[in-house]
Amino acid sequence: MAESFSGRLLVASPLLQDPNFYRTVVFVFEHGGDGAVGTVLNRPTDESASQHLPAWQDLISAPDVVFVGGPVSNEIAIGVGEFGEGVLDVVKPMGIGFVDLSDPPDAERQPDRIRVFSGYSGWGAGQLEVELAVDSWFIVEATSDDVFGDPADLWSRVLRRQPGRVSLYAQFPEDLTLN
Repeated sequence: MAESFSGRLLVASPLLQDPNFYRTVVFVFEHGGDGAVGTVLNRPTDESASQHLPAWQDLISAPDVVFVGGPVSNEIAIGVGEFGEGVLDVVKPMGIGFVDLSDPPDAERQPDRIRVFSGYSGWGAGQLEVELAVDSWFIVEATSDDVFGDPADLWSRVLRRQPGRVSLYAQFPEDLTLN
């Protein structure tokens, strides 16, 4: 493995038909020789996050819902936060990292904002590289707004801002038979 994709986005190719990842945008937290871990950013549910985590409600980034982070361990809640300068164990330079939701916010390590995910996305050693080789994903730069902003149309917005031909995929119809 030559390059780590930590801190970047995986944007599903419109040809990726796996229902777990169809038109998804995944933020990659870790990527190395052992595999990759990330969360799907654009699968909000109708379930209120602050209802389950009232101590965190002032830090939950709108919309106040739980997001489906991926097909792995959907029974667990994963907190993702944006932290200021000097915090360790975050994706640099964005300052995005995991948040322990089992305790109330800690003033010394409190994020500026959080998002709550049900489960995560994971790839074993070499699995993501195989998916990239068959053009299942585009790898693009991430912004904190991608992680904490409005999830509506995130897939199209991220693709639209890319240079060259990749931006054209933002207009790819959901149903090719209607084209």
